[in-house]
Amino acid sequence: MSKKTRSKQVNAESRYSRTTLVAATLMVLLLAILAATFLSKGDDTRSAQIEATARQAALASEHSPTLGDAGAKVHLVEFLDPACGTCAMFFPMVKRWMSEVPGEIRLSVRHIAFHSGSDYAVRILEASRKQDKYWQTLEALLMSQRQWVQNHIVQPDRIAPAIAGVGLNMEQLMADMNSMEVTQRIEKDKKDSIFLKVSATPEYFVNGRPLPSFGREQLADVIREELRK
Repeated sequence: MSKKTRSKQVNAESRYSRTTLVAATLMVLLLAILAATFLSKGDDTRSAQIEATARQAALASEHSPTLGDAGAKVHLVEFLDPACGTCAMFFPMVKRWMSEVPGEIRLSVRHIAFHSGSDYAVRILEASRKQDKYWQTLEALLMSQRQWVQNHIVQPDRIAPAIAGVGLNMEQLMADMNSMEVTQRIEKDKKDSIFLKVSATPEYFVNGRPLPSFGREQLADVIREELRK
């Protein structure tokens, strides 16, 4: 083989080697990009699953007072401030809807004290559960709200007269409202409300779904959608 021929062969082999190296490098880069994309999607999926699980746990409300059938098609979770005027307006409306479709809607109430002094009223409500008079106490407080809330500020000394007709043992109520059990339930509601970004009351979640915007019709529409499923 002549020097010229051998030189051409070496150059050809060199070009082939470089081409092969470039192709291999590109393949490795492509595989790395695909792997990174797959892992990223996997991380996003896992993050979404973790978020969904956390939301479900925050809305589970096993410790909360519940009205309606356990197997109801619609589970309505309400974050409520007993000193909230809008809460007082919406509560009887929701109860009416529940009566119109018996067994189809279940209501769980969570407490959050946004108004000044409302934590006292929340403790009264939680303590009333010890005497199995939670719903009667809640309705009495909401109906008499103007008596014990002045300029959005709770007047604690006016609450006892407002719930006098419920038939509570007031001495027991006063002792129970400062119990560890009541404190733990209040802290649980507060923690979950922060996680769920509850910033006003009433705040509703319908089968875990937040309202697109607040309003009577918006709430009714989401409930109807869930009932049709």
